[in-house]
Amino acid sequence: MTVHNGWLRKLAEDPGHSQWYINRFRAMAAEGRDLVGEARLVDTMVPRGARILDAGCGPGRVGGHLATLGHQVTGVDLDPELIAAAVADHPGPDWLVGDLAELSLPGPPFDAIVCAGNVMTFAAPDSRVEILRRFARHLAPSGRAAIGFGAGRGYPFDEFLADAAVAGLVPGLLLSTWDLRPLTPESDFLVALLRHA
Repeated sequence: MTVHNGWLRKLAEDPGHSQWYINRFRAMAAEGRDLVGEARLVDTMVPRGARILDAGCGPGRVGGHLATLGHQVTGVDLDPELIAAAVADHPGPDWLVGDLAELSLPGPPFDAIVCAGNVMTFAAPDSRVEILRRFARHLAPSGRAAIGFGAGRGYPFDEFLADAAVAGLVPGLLLSTWDLRPLTPESDFLVALLRHA
């Protein structure tokens, strides 16, 4: 696990950060906030009962909702505290502690991969292409990966798309939000729906 990972740096600076993050989303859920926009988009991309990888799943809000819709979900995150929260709050999916740059899961490939929550911007810069390669290896031939993150986080959109191409993934559709707004030069967020080249 690389020490250059932004999430691990946050935890080194503030050991309570994971619990703060868990509590933040639990509080928003209790308030009735909409926390499943990413899951709604991914659900439209696959048939019922699809195999879905929630890459960088955190406390499980996206993968947990997809499981309630009847999908077979595996979630992977490098933070054991977030995985423990996912297990507690969203029973059903397979929640696993792991580094996405070392992703090697058994079983058939996934019909979809979702990577939300700025996960790719937390990844160490020297691990990003390898993470995308691992996604490509785990993605079914007709599958798609939905990856979203904000601008100004040290990973320019054009650099990400170039890295995806090196990894064998190309855009099928580029959006600026999880609710299907088109990407424009002014967009401050990217949702890339990638497929095999």
